[in-house]
Amino acid sequence: MRSGTTMQRVTQMLVLLTTLLCTQLMAAEAAPPPAPQTFESAVSSLANSGAGLGIPAVTLVQGEDGGTYTVTLQILAVMTALTLLPSIVMMMTCFTRIIVVFAILRQALGLQQTPSNQVLIGLALFLSFFIMSPVLQEANRVGLQPYLAEEITPVQAVNNALVPFREFMLAQTREDDLALFVRISHSEKPASPEEVSFFLLAPAFVTSELKTAFQIGFLLFIPFLVIDLVVASVLMSMGMMMLSPIIISLPFKLMLFVLVDGWAMVIGSLAGSFGF
Repeated sequence: MRSGTTMQRVTQMLVLLTTLLCTQLMAAEAAPPPAPQTFESAVSSLANSGAGLGIPAVTLVQGEDGGTYTVTLQILAVMTALTLLPSIVMMMTCFTRIIVVFAILRQALGLQQTPSNQVLIGLALFLSFFIMSPVLQEANRVGLQPYLAEEITPVQAVNNALVPFREFMLAQTREDDLALFVRISHSEKPASPEEVSFFLLAPAFVTSELKTAFQIGFLLFIPFLVIDLVVASVLMSMGMMMLSPIIISLPFKLMLFVLVDGWAMVIGSLAGSFGF
């Protein structure tokens, strides 16, 4: 009897739910279709309905007019700036000199893929952070922290943060390279380093960095080249011309590099070239 009563109740509930569903469908079909909206009315309704979705974070005031940037727009700007981050790292820091020297060192040792590119890039990146730490701290002090405290505008924050980077780049840029780009651009000769345009300083800085990196790489190549010449001469005198000298000289070059603590010397020399 209880099972029969339970089945009846379940059946009654299903019938009730079906009736409610059919009623809602009939009401929806009987309702008139919505009136077409123009583009202006659609934008207005969307703005009114989503007015509270964006959180005002930065207000740009120009005279009596002003505009509000929402967090969503700021995130879009940050994501766009991240696409330029590799170029900024290569054009404004010591990363270029370090990675070029490491690549030349690997070639001088006769190693093709050891250390791998990932290891060299990671080492060059963290060494760049170490060398650039005073510049980054100064940019954080004069640019980022005042902006977060809402003491200066975003444009002022960027200009203040560029000052320590400009000083670092000017200290590492040769006057000949800077004069070259001034002449190519057909611009007037700046009266002082502070008047140098950043668009002239950046390529001049990279050119100087490449030149310095090749000079350091040349000095690194000499001892390993001497070992290759000695091994090749010994093999030629023994008549073993079919044997590659690189195979024989590679263990000697590795042994020499380890005995003189080569990685510490190279990293110390690179840091010393920036004034550390």
